[in-house]
Amino acid sequence: MRAGRLVSILILLQLRVRLTAEQLAEEFEVSVRTIYRDIEELSAAGVPIYGDRGPGGGFQLIDGYRTRLTGLGRDEAEAVFMIGVPGAADAMGLGAAAERAARKLLASLPPGLSDGAGRLGARFHFDPVDWYREADASPWLPALARAVLDQRNVTMTYESWTAVRSSTVEPFGLVLKAATWYLVARGGDAVRIYRVSNVRTAVVDESTFERPADFDLPSYWRDGLQRFEAALRPSIAVVEALPAGLTRLARVGAFAAAAVRAAAVSADGWTRVDLPIESIDDAALLVLGVGPDVRVVAPPELRARVGRLAHEIARQHAPSEESA
Repeated sequence: MRAGRLVSILILLQLRVRLTAEQLAEEFEVSVRTIYRDIEELSAAGVPIYGDRGPGGGFQLIDGYRTRLTGLGRDEAEAVFMIGVPGAADAMGLGAAAERAARKLLASLPPGLSDGAGRLGARFHFDPVDWYREADASPWLPALARAVLDQRNVTMTYESWTAVRSSTVEPFGLVLKAATWYLVARGGDAVRIYRVSNVRTAVVDESTFERPADFDLPSYWRDGLQRFEAALRPSIAVVEALPAGLTRLARVGAFAAAAVRAAAVSADGWTRVDLPIESIDDAALLVLGVGPDVRVVAPPELRARVGRLAHEIARQHAPSEESA
């Protein structure tokens, strides 16, 4: 533990030029006294560190000194692909390892290249959570991430929309989609997708499994999404929209935007759109949310449902006798 901290202090000083004992103590969550002992040990080992007291002081390396002690540990090597996605790395329990790996990689680069890489990391930030929304709470995510990496079976209790079941699965991978984590795992003979926030309990077994060599997580996820979206909206509603309605309709979601792009613009200003829908009730609320620049052509039951809802909304919002 201490040896790793000494290497990390050395790399930090190489990357940041000058740091105070207080800053180092906060970084490594140790006391200032411990940092002074670490600095003394590095100096005794021949590392050219010197310190200045007072305002603007701190520890730094003699100009030009670079360490070659930048080998990645196992956890750091595992976390390399999480560099630049700190929120996701933290959620998986790999945040500290990813940060250490990033420092070591930067320290191994020539000065000109490390400066450029540092600027990129400091000036671009990835935040996968949508506006006015919190990420799913996933207390079992770190354990599942460890099981994915170690190829260990997981016995879990999972709450779906139909029931709560317990099963043992082989975790193939994790996917972060729009601030929600999903586990791709094989249970029995089928590979399924599980929402991590719906996992109620998870126990990582000692037993291991062989992950199929030809299993490609991005391809499986892409194909699964296409199947899910096709099954989610199995029907088609025919609507007509004015230009303003087309704009608002396209903002409803990717499925609606694709339908708008495929539509042919009509001469009378109303454009006919074949819109995939989940159900009559869902589609009626969607049309009402878009506003009067969209009208339903078919099916007749959707047109009738929109009319009934519009009538009810108008009745509920009619001026009262007191305000008349």
